[in-house]
Amino acid sequence: MSRTPNQVHRVALVGNPNCGKTALFNLLTGSKQKVANYAGVTVERKEGYCRINEDLSFQVLDLPGAYSLSATSPDEAVTRDVLQGIYKGEAQPELIVCVIDATNLRLHLRFVLELADLGRPMIIALNMMDSARKQNIHIDTIGLTKALGIPILETIATQRDGAANLLAQLAQQHWPTPAHSNNLNIEARYEHVNTLMARYVSQNSTHKHRGFDDQLDGILLHPITGLIVLSFILFFMFQAVFSWAAPLMDGITAGVNLFGNLVTAPIPVESALYSLVNDGIIAGLGNVLIFLPQILILFLFILFLEESGYLPRAAYLMDRIMFRAGLTGRAFIPLLSSFACAVPGIMATRSIQDPRDRLTTILVAPLMTCSARLPVYTLLISAFIPRQQVAGLFNLQGLVLFTLYIAGILSALVVAFSMKWVKRDKSEHAFLMELPAYRIPKVRDLGIGLLHRSNIFLKRVGGIIFSLTVLLWAFCTFPSAPADYMGAAIDYSIAGRLGHMMSVIFEPIGFNWQICIALIPGMAAREVAVSALATVYAMSGSNEMVNQQLTELIAQQWTLPTALSLLAWFVFAPQCISTLAVIRRETNSWRVMGFATFYLFALAYLASFLVFQLSTSLLS
Repeated sequence: MSRTPNQVHRVALVGNPNCGKTALFNLLTGSKQKVANYAGVTVERKEGYCRINEDLSFQVLDLPGAYSLSATSPDEAVTRDVLQGIYKGEAQPELIVCVIDATNLRLHLRFVLELADLGRPMIIALNMMDSARKQNIHIDTIGLTKALGIPILETIATQRDGAANLLAQLAQQHWPTPAHSNNLNIEARYEHVNTLMARYVSQNSTHKHRGFDDQLDGILLHPITGLIVLSFILFFMFQAVFSWAAPLMDGITAGVNLFGNLVTAPIPVESALYSLVNDGIIAGLGNVLIFLPQILILFLFILFLEESGYLPRAAYLMDRIMFRAGLTGRAFIPLLSSFACAVPGIMATRSIQDPRDRLTTILVAPLMTCSARLPVYTLLISAFIPRQQVAGLFNLQGLVLFTLYIAGILSALVVAFSMKWVKRDKSEHAFLMELPAYRIPKVRDLGIGLLHRSNIFLKRVGGIIFSLTVLLWAFCTFPSAPADYMGAAIDYSIAGRLGHMMSVIFEPIGFNWQICIALIPGMAAREVAVSALATVYAMSGSNEMVNQQLTELIAQQWTLPTALSLLAWFVFAPQCISTLAVIRRETNSWRVMGFATFYLFALAYLASFLVFQLSTSLLS
């Protein structure tokens, strides 16, 4: 295929899961990439640009991982259709770069033979060559290239110059197409791979000792020590969310206050514009923005565990426990992803082939404590739980946060078990998952992942949260109270009247009318509840109250049972329209979405009622 000057060629990176494809994608494209969904489905797509020289650039598409073109999951179906040029709205790639793991060629070569049947220009990126050499694996790339009729380039995606060979091949005048199509059936393909392995791959048999991966697996996959290590990792993660983020949050708070003073200084205090900027925008957005460090720390841990190869092992470790609750270990990764956000967690269930397990995982994923809950949890914990050490080692606030996460996990297991019990399902489902080699995560990949997550959060702050904050300010301001009105002006507004009406329903669980108002915009995104509370209290209090931090205000005006009740509410309540929408989209069922909405709100109200009434009785 000849190249033309100033033309951007479309290249698809494809490969089995855990082959290092995304790391290679990050190496090729750097920060010049964007993340979105494929048209019509919630499968994540990554696109980036790689410039070779002034005349040659590539649009690189990171396709979802696949084991075969005979798709058994929605992810694999998208990969197959894009490669075949039949996916709606997607141009067929001009070149396929198949990324394979040099330490696991027997599995990956089967996929290579399938891709060769497409008859498309193709290159093989033989990745993780550093790991192969450490394991004394010798690969005759010249002979294997001749046998396959496809160029094979050695790559090490974790090194800065690890894609030099691939870039040089991309810069060639043309890219070869496999000379002929194999058209082999599954059995013949297995035999062909075995022949290739026997001829072109060897391993030094003098090294009989177990490798580092095996020694580490002996600890991390042990039913006792493995669970201890996993519990310690999760516990440390939630401790760090509070401890590490505190200085950064203080800095953001100071910056927001300084910015607010500068912006509002020339505006008349009694004007509507001052109220909008100070009480609406600054109070609303500022009280959400300060939680960015905690969210990024949480994502840093999740990205690190994923890039290191530990997550599949944690899934294997949890399989026995999750099976008793009606799930399999394969559900662990989607549920852990839901700690970041339930939307990608639900999307990740596409890798679960069994329909029953997939549906159950989708329904319990919203119970995982997502990062959007962190602002609410942090606000309430900071207001009512003292910042002190326990046993000289642990942060008490971190312990409470860890307890809330455990509550979400346990409730998910209980709900999953209840669904299995109701259906009287006693079937056993096999759990098979490839365990990748351990890797030291690349700082570049972690940085790019955190950059994307911070961009998403800031876009939410600047988009939906900003819009809802301004809208809430309008509802809290209009209609204006008449001059002879004796109550607070906000009571006369639309939001005030609606909040007082709702308080009748939520009074048994301890919610005041300000909380009721915050729950409404919080349906769009959970973290909006914090900005809504800031706006409502800024407009309903005195000047002294407005100048106080929201944490201090609720600590003075709420009781401990009310705070505990609200924490229990957010453990269960869906309160995120995007989560409900993706449930509808993934299941293609309004009925399932309606059931999820009903049972989550019912659990939230019941849990809040029990917590409020019990804590009130104990403290009275």
